[in-house]
Amino acid sequence: MNVLVVEDEKSVARLVKKGLEELGFSVEVSHNGTEAYTLAATRQYDVIVLDIMLPGRDGLSILRGLRQQKNAVPVILLTARGELDERIEGLDLGADDYLTKPFYVEELVSRIHAVIRRTSGVQLSIFQAGDLTVNFVTREVKRGDRPIRLTAREFGLLEYLMRSPERVFTRTQIIEHVWGYDFDPNTNLVDVYVKRLRKKIRGDFGDDLIETVRGVGYRFLRP
Repeated sequence: MNVLVVEDEKSVARLVKKGLEELGFSVEVSHNGTEAYTLAATRQYDVIVLDIMLPGRDGLSILRGLRQQKNAVPVILLTARGELDERIEGLDLGADDYLTKPFYVEELVSRIHAVIRRTSGVQLSIFQAGDLTVNFVTREVKRGDRPIRLTAREFGLLEYLMRSPERVFTRTQIIEHVWGYDFDPNTNLVDVYVKRLRKKIRGDFGDDLIETVRGVGYRFLRP
């Protein structure tokens, strides 16, 4: 998932970024409300974690502006303890959830997954393709009864492709979504990771669930 974290307390932002990235999220951080609104309005994110008290444009103003522009990106507000009026106003403006500071990163991750499931209409956290089973919450992967160990990036790549079976993704789309930075045409990073992932999920079965679309990119096949 591609996450924008908007938090002016740099120590908090660093902690959240580190915790999310260790779990395979792609994270961009902004410490200023004016900059954050520009990012949110011009780039695509799966969820925005948005502090209310910010220099420049405040969090509620950012949320109001996004909703007025019909931008339905899921937003989780970060609020100070006891600020009930702000939480109510944020929910009325279209926030999807809120979290009171201080909080644990594990709780934030659970809320991100819950918000994504609600807003996408996906109720199940377990996806299955033939005998390949992937639990997007526990991050467990199995082929038949055989568990498969994936790195955080390998899991992120599999999840990105598997959530849209048969859709062809370019290398640029994959690297921007899974790694979170601009694509360098001279790198073979995506190809290397696809090769590793194919080998791990193929195992002894001999079939390729990830297809190379020559000159374009990759797609996950329905068995």
